[in-house]
Amino acid sequence: MVNQELKDTDIGFTHEDFAALLDKYDYHFSPGDIVPGTVFSLEPRGALIDIGAKTAAYIPIQEMSINRVDNPEEVLQTNEIREFFILTDENEDGQLTLSIRRIEYMRAWERVRQLQQEDATVRSGVFATNRGGALVRIEGLRGFIPGSHISTRKPKEDLVGEDLPLKFLEVDEERNRLVLSHRRALVERKMNGLQVGEVVIGAVRGLKPYGAFIDIGGVSGLLHISEISHDHIDTPHSVFNVNDEIKVMIIDLDAERGRISLSTKQLEPEPGDMVKNPQIVYEKAEEMAVKYREQMRKKLEQQEEVVQEPEITYNEEPVLAIE
Repeated sequence: MVNQELKDTDIGFTHEDFAALLDKYDYHFSPGDIVPGTVFSLEPRGALIDIGAKTAAYIPIQEMSINRVDNPEEVLQTNEIREFFILTDENEDGQLTLSIRRIEYMRAWERVRQLQQEDATVRSGVFATNRGGALVRIEGLRGFIPGSHISTRKPKEDLVGEDLPLKFLEVDEERNRLVLSHRRALVERKMNGLQVGEVVIGAVRGLKPYGAFIDIGGVSGLLHISEISHDHIDTPHSVFNVNDEIKVMIIDLDAERGRISLSTKQLEPEPGDMVKNPQIVYEKAEEMAVKYREQMRKKLEQQEEVVQEPEITYNEEPVLAIE
């Protein structure tokens, strides 16, 4: 009796109504969204992904990773669930195009920005060189080391395959620029074992009108012309030759900019000795360095006393007359 009543009742709900209802509750997908999806079919040059849309979405092999992929099975497995980036709107067949590479790309930039803020040292192998410098990969992103920031005597071509410590110079996602420094990483590591006021032995590697570049155990420090002698010097060439081995004192360590400042002037027993008799400067270098450090210590103590000295205030209240 009940079945007959239902049969005779017109429910007024057609197949078209049912399709419209599905459309109403269907998810709306837009390029730029990150959605979960299930891999249900691997193809030679891509994969089909179920993200809940009417039609299976597609991810081409070139969008499967920030790194090179030759076979989809290197990255994806059937029935695997993971996040996908919606790359394009539906095509004429109603199919969306997805990307994993874009997600990895965004997260890689986020990671290198964090590493830059932490002033971290990273390591990476050189995979190519060009006229300007060397190319490496950091978190999957291509980075560039300018030639001026490669601190090695090897030809650039011989660096391919070599693992280098690096510091960040520039991280700019908008311009797709990731610039690094090998020299700065070496200087920082070397600086950890150096102190201001310390005497070190170095070799003259370059002479410029403004000073001499001194190699100290693989890193370069600048002996500015004003720090060579108390006497006036027209050019560093008048005092040094390339490959000279000399003693210098460290007067400043700038880890942030990767610079070591040196002096021989502060080691002169008498003003002008670096010009007249450099050998006596080298013989008494440690003795003069001790005096320099003592002067710096006293100067620092005086500065601290000035900072800590309490401020004297005067009572400006009116004086009451005595009756």
